[in-house]
Amino acid sequence: MLLQQLVNGLVAGCAYALVALGYTMIFGILGIVNFAQGEIYMYGAFGAVLTLAATGNLALAIVAGIAAACLVGVLLERFAFRPVRGMHPLIPLISAIGASIFLSSLARLIFGPEDRSFPLEFHPGSHRFFGAELTELQLVIILVSLGLMVVLWLFLNLSKHGKAIMAVAMDSDAARLSGINVNAAYVTTFILGSALSGVAGILMAIYYNATAPGMGLLPGLKAFSAAILGGVGSIPGAIVGGLVLGVAENLGAAYLSSHFKDAFAFIALVLVLIIRPRGIMGSSRS
Repeated sequence: MLLQQLVNGLVAGCAYALVALGYTMIFGILGIVNFAQGEIYMYGAFGAVLTLAATGNLALAIVAGIAAACLVGVLLERFAFRPVRGMHPLIPLISAIGASIFLSSLARLIFGPEDRSFPLEFHPGSHRFFGAELTELQLVIILVSLGLMVVLWLFLNLSKHGKAIMAVAMDSDAARLSGINVNAAYVTTFILGSALSGVAGILMAIYYNATAPGMGLLPGLKAFSAAILGGVGSIPGAIVGGLVLGVAENLGAAYLSSHFKDAFAFIALVLVLIIRPRGIMGSSRS
């Protein structure tokens, strides 16, 4: 029972971690919280579902879903955040909340309010170990998520564009003076964060066999909590925070009450912040 809940929590936690990475990267470079990250998650899922329904090609659907998420992210950067960059912190925050509401309403207008099942049925096999069952789909979600986290780390630390993003995050003025295209670094960050959220949305749409215009709300809030839990601005912290949150809510639902499953994630956040106000792996932003 315990091991099974750990497996289920790890799957959910991987999705939270991917979205939390988007929050963390954007905050790290711009110092703002993109509350529309959950909506990007949702648009990625719908992009895949609609493409798969039209073409029947799963690979094309995944690419289309990621592309849709990236497009939304780029548009957000250009029209919701770039015009208010450098203004009082409350203004970008209000812009982010407004963008989130707009994208959610637009999705209901375009896609309709009803849920949609994933157009392709999966019948994954499963493997048992120590009494717990791990389906092949769960294994794919875990491996894909962990793989993307490794790729992100390699990109940020070893590539020219990744190092530019890190330099802008540390000091945008110094980076600009050294010849780095700061606007390009901002756009690249939004593309990366959106792609990760889009992948998370696609994986969860397949896993739960459902998409809905409001499907990004709770994952977005939980991922934001995961980013805070792990430590604001910390990429490893976002990963750890997502995994801890996923495991905490599943253990709470299994051993206490499933009616309060969503609440356990936020309870875990409060408890950790009481002990470590900066989060598990956080450092203060200067």
